[in-house]
Amino acid sequence: MSRHLVLGKGPIGTTLAGHLAAQGHDVVVVSRTGAPTAGHRAAPVTTPHVSATTSTAVSTSAATRPGRFAHAAAEATDVARLTDLAAGAEAIYNCVNPPYHRWPADWPPVMSALLDVAEATGAVLVTAGNLYGYGAGTRLMREDSPLASAESKGLTRATLWHDAEQRHRAGRVRATEVRGSDYLGPGAGSTAHAGDRLMRPLLAGATIRPVGSADQPHTWTYLPDFARALAAAAVVEAAWGSAWHVPSPEPLTFRELAGRFASAAGAPEPRIRPLPIGMVRALGVVSPLMREVAAVGYQFTEPFVMDSASSAQVLGLTPTPWPTIVDATLAAWPSAAHH
Repeated sequence: MSRHLVLGKGPIGTTLAGHLAAQGHDVVVVSRTGAPTAGHRAAPVTTPHVSATTSTAVSTSAATRPGRFAHAAAEATDVARLTDLAAGAEAIYNCVNPPYHRWPADWPPVMSALLDVAEATGAVLVTAGNLYGYGAGTRLMREDSPLASAESKGLTRATLWHDAEQRHRAGRVRATEVRGSDYLGPGAGSTAHAGDRLMRPLLAGATIRPVGSADQPHTWTYLPDFARALAAAAVVEAAWGSAWHVPSPEPLTFRELAGRFASAAGAPEPRIRPLPIGMVRALGVVSPLMREVAAVGYQFTEPFVMDSASSAQVLGLTPTPWPTIVDATLAAWPSAAHH
């Protein structure tokens, strides 16, 4: 099997690293601290080119040897260090996520550095993207929809992809981007709209406070599907040079989503009281995070639906069905067993 470099150990990077290791690949997880990711069991193995803490993942197949993890410390803009870490890697996965309000300042130097590393090593660069670049009013987003955002974060994401696309077309790198919508599933965490902010109050019978409307159709991306799409894009040559959507199940409103989880968990009917965008904007006076959330309020007040049919065909993937998503997500919440 081959060697892969994953930058970032947030929900996407962590899920991806586990998926790659379960396939039998050796994975180097890069972060500022280089600290091992929770759940990766220590084992006395060594990964070439890396001096870091190593651990062995649990394989889901007895026929596949478990992949090995190496955790390495590096800044995402340190070209020399990352080039050394990426030596011999088949792919580099950009799962970095700077602070929300610092995207315009922090993202360009990171992408520039990773493109330089990909060019120096020949590894395929796969970026975990999102739907911000399409902008307000797109409603149904396809891979060929124009990147027409006029908002700073959307403009930043569009520029990042254009930079990668230009280098790819010039023959300097092999690059692709995989775009997901708001993610959910085991490990989604506290910042995800369908993560802790949904599950904790839902299972406790408390009021849920989503941003904007709870009744607009919305695409939700399952984290394991995101990982599978990133891994596939790295090895499917037809995917290189273009951006793709994570194959995701049919859209649900936030109210429908909460209802499915409540029904499966035996929890009370969800009490939902949306937080109006005007209130989010007011909170933004003192909170940079809320200010940036308000700036993309359209994502929560109008249809926000992603078409992934073309990507499913090219990547050879199908989205996980909702019943499986709901069951797996609840299984990751011990409190769900009490209902």
